[in-house]
Amino acid sequence: MTKKLEGSCHCGAVHWIFDGVPESATACNCTVCRRYGVLWAYDFENEGIIVSGQTKIYARGKSIEFHFCPNCGCVAYWRAQAIDKEGRRRIAVNLRLTEPEPIAKLPIDHFDGLDSFDDLPRDGKCIGDYWF
Repeated sequence: MTKKLEGSCHCGAVHWIFDGVPESATACNCTVCRRYGVLWAYDFENEGIIVSGQTKIYARGKSIEFHFCPNCGCVAYWRAQAIDKEGRRRIAVNLRLTEPEPIAKLPIDHFDGLDSFDDLPRDGKCIGDYWF
């Protein structure tokens, strides 16, 4: 039996499904992500992640767009603006929009999106340390 995570904005108008359970969640410190306070799980659109519902978009430059609910304002996912060489589009869902229990023990990966664009070492914390 394959597990799936599901998440939705507060009012339920925007929804996502993540096929399986991610190995970790990413906290990014870029100028956008740190303001949103999101935790990301990555895959490709219509492969490992399916999104639905009408969103508003905030485009950061020409590479990434952040999708949020026009009703309640929750940030649901980001999506690459370009399609890669294999015809796929990178996407990440905001894990804060799912129920805490299935993801509470996932470790947090830190990404320096502000300066170096490098992965930073894990600090031993998991999602449950942030939420509970």
